[in-house]
Order: sequence, then structure tokens, then C-alpha cells
Amino acid sequence: MENNGIQGSCNENQTLDIMAAFLFEFYDLSFSYHTYLAVYALAHAMNSLISCKPGQGPFLNSDCADINNFQPWQVLHYVKNVNITLDIGGDIHFDVNGDPVSAFDIANVQVFDDDDIRLINVGGFDSQQGEELHVNPKNILWANNNQIPRSVCSEECLPGYRRAGIEGQPVCCFDCVPCAQGEISVNGKDDCVKCPGDKWSNEKHDDCILKVTEFLSFEEPLGLTLTIFAAFLTFITSLVLGVFIKYRDTPIVRANNRGLSYLLLASLMLCFLCSIIFVCRPHKLTCMLRQTVFGVIFSVSVASVLAKTIVVVIVFKATNPSSSARKWLGSKTPTCIVSISSLMQVVICVVWLVRSPPFAELNMVSYQEKMIVECNEGGTIFFYCMLGYMGLLATVSFVVAFLSRNLPGSFNEAKLITFSMLVFVSVWVSFLPAYLSTRGKYMVAVEVFAILCSSAGLLGWYILSKMLYNFEEA
Repeated sequence: MENNGIQGSCNENQTLDIMAAFLFEFYDLSFSYHTYLAVYALAHAMNSLISCKPGQGPFLNSDCADINNFQPWQVLHYVKNVNITLDIGGDIHFDVNGDPVSAFDIANVQVFDDDDIRLINVGGFDSQQGEELHVNPKNILWANNNQIPRSVCSEECLPGYRRAGIEGQPVCCFDCVPCAQGEISVNGKDDCVKCPGDKWSNEKHDDCILKVTEFLSFEEPLGLTLTIFAAFLTFITSLVLGVFIKYRDTPIVRANNRGLSYLLLASLMLCFLCSIIFVCRPHKLTCMLRQTVFGVIFSVSVASVLAKTIVVVIVFKATNPSSSARKWLGSKTPTCIVSISSLMQVVICVVWLVRSPPFAELNMVSYQEKMIVECNEGGTIFFYCMLGYMGLLATVSFVVAFLSRNLPGSFNEAKLITFSMLVFVSVWVSFLPAYLSTRGKYMVAVEVFAILCSSAGLLGWYILSKMLYNFEEA
């Protein structure tokens, strides 16, 4: 019977050259090779069965199989133990279950222009060589002008994105989701990688870059403005101090207790200058000095005002000849008040530096995209004790001055002290919530601003107002 011009069976006069290659699969010898391997394994098994020596067999009581009447399970035993190396390469052996080693070929069906069909080996898998699948893309002949077909699922994600599977879809179908802030993805695979603590992701989220370092400095407008303001107030205070020194022997200066006035002006000048310590990159030494120096100098300023207030009250009381306040008149009283009040603040600051001193650190928590170079106050309790004690001195000065505000006109210095202390206390009461609600360089700027404003309040509402009043009286 004919089939497309080709006989259904061969005869002794036909040759392979005229036979259809695709019909007889001349280019695929896998079936013949596997048959060869099976026969070869069976032959070796039968050889082992026949070669068995009595008393050395693998079966019960070391028996051998009866070569004239052996059983299939006996042949299977020897087949399972076949382990031979072939002359053409490779070997034959079986596992404990009798299964052969996993080895597969990957064939590519290739159709040529003359309708010739071939099966070309383009790769394979052999468990003896590992668990990887090996494919040679160069041997593959693709359809559509040999163009590699595109996946019917999702395109690969770009760097900076990660794959996110779609529920109910194959694994090759996914969405590309941008990496979160502080994370990067170099090859657009499954997961984004978090940047180290001192680095942050760039805009494309494909690289980690070093975080920006921030601190209050002279180079930026905020730090420069505060520095200029501090220098200006220092200059004004030095001029006032110069006026007091020049006219030190006049009745007006002598009546204002020139010793305390000198001390107050000098301490205010140092308060303005110490604020500059805050406007620079924090280091170990500057962190240890800026809060403690500020606390001690400010305490001297407030203690000087307190001493002036008490002296005013004593002088008024001493006008009565029978008053016991007359014994407190003299230079020792204000000196003792200033010394004792300031010494308490010195003790607090010394204990602070000994027990838990401030130190410089990199704060990488407050802001994600930048690092803050700041001073860690160490023992925070000592910092608030220092502020609290300074507030206590200011409150006592305010209360004493307020209670003595109605003294006769010649003693109206108490009114000026009352108002200046009110400004002082108001500034620092406003400082605390503002200080606690800011971070980084703005926290430092708030403290510097509070130092300058409170010191300027004492200078303007007490010293300068007193000078203007005395000038009018004169």
C-alpha cells in the first residue's frame, strides 16, 4: 500500500538514502541507544548470574541462582547491581529502588526550507553532574526568522524596583513595585535591600549613597546670623562696660553698686560669647564646655541681679535707725550672695562632667536621609538640673524685685529688675517646648537664640533702661 508515494514496508532492494528521514527518524538514535543500554545491562546481569560460585551467592544461605531455572527477581537483583563504564563514555548503574540515573536530553525540532525535519540536541540534564539544567542557546533554531520569542508574561523590572506577584497568575506574571525609601534593587529581582545606617538610597533606588552630614555652622545663613547677632550684643555690652568704668567715680555709678554692675556686664558679655561655642561642628571638648560654661556664666549674671535686688531691699530697710538690716550693709553681702549662688551651679556642672559628661555623636535616627552631628548631653538629668537651678535663681530674683517694686522713687531699680526678670523667665519658659519639639541644628539654634534673647533682655531692660533713667534724672 502506498502512502504519499512511499511504500509502507521495505523490501530487500531499497536503500536508506531514498527513505524519508522524518518517517524513520534517522537523526534520532535515542531509542536505539536506550535499547543498547538495556541489552548491555541485562547481559552484564546474566553474566554475573552465571558466574556465581556455589556458597558465595547473594541469596538465602549464600545460594546462587539455578542457571537452568532462574527466576525473574533473581535477574532483577543482578540488574540493580550493574555498575559498568561504557567505551563510548558514561556509565550504567541503578539506585536502591532500581531506577536509573536521571539523565535527559533537550531536543529542538528544527524545520528547514526543504521541509527537512531534524531533532537537534541543545542541552540536557544529568543528575550525576549536579542539579543544573544545561542549555546551549546557539544550537536552538527559533521560529519567526530565528527570533527569540518574548515572554507572554511580565517584562523584567528595572533597577530600583522589585517583583510583586499577582494573585491567581503564573509566577512569570508580576508587578514592578518601587523600592521603599532607604532601600535599593540593582537587578530588579524579588527583594529590595536596605542601605546601611550611614547611607541612603539615591533617587533611582539603585545605589546607596553616603548620608548628608548636618550641624549648625558659620558657613550657613542661620549660624552666621546668630554669630553676627552675638558679636553685636557683645560689642554693645563692652561699650556699656566702658562707660561704667570711665565714669566709675560719679555718684550715679557709685549709687548703682559699681562692683555688681561690673560683674553683671562682664558676665553678660561672656554669655554672648559662649553662644558662639554652639555654632560649630560638635567635638568632645566643645560638647563638654558649651552647656557647663553657659550654665555657670548665666548663673553669675542672674546671681548678680539677685544680689542687686536684695541690696535694694536692705538699703531701704536700713533707713530706719532701729532696723537690724543695717548690719547687712557693706560689700560682703552681695559678694556672698553671688559666690554662694554661683557655687551651687558649679557643683552641678562638675558632678555632671565627672559622672556622665556630654559627648559628640552621629544621630542617624531623627532623619532618615541625613546624619546629625550633635552633642549627646550624657546625663540628661544634670542638664535639666542646670536649667532648673538657673530658673530658680531667676524666679527668686523676680519675686523679690516684684515685692519691692513699690519702694520710693530713688529706689525704683526694683521695677526695672522685675521687668527684666519677667522677660528672662518668659524666654526660658518658651524655650523648653520649642527645644523639645525640634531636632538637629534647629534645636541648637533655639538654645542659642534663647541665650541671646534672655541676655539681651537683662542688658536692655535693666542696664540700658537704668542708664537712660539716670540720664534723665541728671
